[in-house]
This record gives sequence, structure tokens and C-alpha cells, in this order.
Amino acid sequence: MTTNKNVLILSAGRRVELVQDFQAEAAKFSDGIKVLATDLNPRMSPACHVADGAFSVPPISAENYIDSIFDLALEQNIGLIIPTIDTELQKLADARRRFEEAGIHIIVSDSELVTICRDKRFTASLFNHCDIDTPEIYERENLTFPCFAKPYDGSRSIGAKYIHTAEDLSYDMLKDPKIIFCQYIDITNEFTEFTVDLYYDRSGRLKCAVPRERLEVRTGEVSKGATRRNGLYTLLIDKMSHLEGARGCITAQFFCKGSTVYGIEINPRFGGGFPLTYAAGGNYPGWLMREYLYGEKIPFFDEWENNLIMLRYDAKVLVRDK
Repeated sequence: MTTNKNVLILSAGRRVELVQDFQAEAAKFSDGIKVLATDLNPRMSPACHVADGAFSVPPISAENYIDSIFDLALEQNIGLIIPTIDTELQKLADARRRFEEAGIHIIVSDSELVTICRDKRFTASLFNHCDIDTPEIYERENLTFPCFAKPYDGSRSIGAKYIHTAEDLSYDMLKDPKIIFCQYIDITNEFTEFTVDLYYDRSGRLKCAVPRERLEVRTGEVSKGATRRNGLYTLLIDKMSHLEGARGCITAQFFCKGSTVYGIEINPRFGGGFPLTYAAGGNYPGWLMREYLYGEKIPFFDEWENNLIMLRYDAKVLVRDK
């Protein structure tokens, strides 16, 4: 149990629903837990306006980024820090023990696992270690068409491209060391795309898994989705029941067709579609507070609502000149 009780959500940006989910759970405790947020420019962040308090921090690339988060956490009695974007994970994972010694829990996986998840070549090996297939990665001197090109450290489909024939290849693409070429999986006509929110306790034990079918995606983030209790769920409960170094919410992507499952990527953080998992009963915010702020053990949970559909839309936050 820690004496620091407030929650800090980093790089909050547009994650309004995530902030609200944490606020809803914080209100169930009697300690007056506040949910605070950071951003490069809090005034222009909708989530920062919804939070109980918001603070400006340096860019993640700045040398003093970790020091600024650490000082802020001490000043604001932060007990729980929630990362939200890929580019901050490695720095936070490397600094996690420093925060732990001050009674501050960063919900980030171990450095080794973050390194694996940030590189899709290593991620494929991790899936294979769990006995889950992955699309073949081709040598660029021996490509098979059609194929799919993407940066090995990319996210949100940025830089990803379908390559139909050799004529679609560019010189820059072939010479870019960050681009990998993979077996093409047809998710338009054959395969179905799923994102799964997995909750791992501090021992790396799986406590909940909620598959979300991606019915519609906009700029790499799900805009329409539905929870599905299916063969993928059964597979993951078996194959990924323990993940060394995992901690908190892990978001994994899969392509499925019948009994055929391909693991695509793992993001060791909350995904943009997590509010659907929370609405279905996957109470990851509450479990994190109970586990890290109050020292409770989290039991395995599988009573989440099946076939719950989420239809997202844009909403506004008005900021008046004071």
C-alpha cells in the first residue's frame, strides 16, 4: 500500500474517456483520489480540461522529461502514473525503479518487454514463443507479392503501405532500414481484425482479456468496435496466461479467420479503444488502483459483456479566454 494516492495520466491529448474512466473508479474510494494529466500544451488538450488538474511538461525527447515527471509526481502526491503513447514507454520503463523507490508506480512493462514490443521483428518472435503464428517477414532481396510494408517501430498504421507488385516499390522504401516487408493478410475479404485488451498483474499473470473486433478504423484507431467472446479469447487465455515483464494494460492486435490466428503487434499501454473494454466490465482502472495503491490481489475476471458494440463520435470541449 502506498501513501501517495493520486493518478497521473501522461500525454493525455484527446484521451477524454480514459480520464473519465479513471475518475469514475477514483470516486469509489474514500481517499479523495484526483486524476491529473500532462501534455505539452494542456490548454489545447481536451483530456487535460476534463482532468482534475493538468500540467505542462517538456517534450518526450527532452533530456529532462523524466525529471520533470518525477518532480511533478512528488509535488502532486502521485501514486499511479499511466502512460498513453508508444514513444514515452522506453524512457519510463528504464526509470521505473527510481519512481518505485519514491512510492510512485509507473504502470509500464519491464524495459526488455517494451524493447520487444517497440520492434515488430522482435514482437513476431515473442508471439512465436507463445505458439502464436505471425505473418512471414520477407528478406527485401526475396519479396513475395502482394506484401505489406511498414516501419518496424511504427504505430497507428503510420507509414504502412500495401505493395501490390514490384512496380509499387520505391527506391527510398527499399533503402529505408526501418521498413520491413511482411506477408499480406487480406482483412477486407478474408480475415477479421481484433484488438485485445489484456490485464496483467505485477507478476505478469493474465487476469482479464477482452477481444474487440475492429468494425471500422479511422487514422489507425477504432471508431466502431464490438466485444467478442470467441476462439481467439480461448487461445489467449491458454497461450498468453503469463507474459514475463508485463504490467497493467497490454493491447495486442490479431488477424483471425476460423481457427487461423496471426499475431500482429503488441502495445504495452492503454489503447484508444479501451473505453469499450471498460464499458463491458473490464475494470482495468479500478484494478490498477486496488493493486498498486492498496496492495490488493486481482482475481481472474471473465464476466465481461459479450457482443457489446461501441460507436464513437467526435465531441467538443469549449475553452474560454480568461
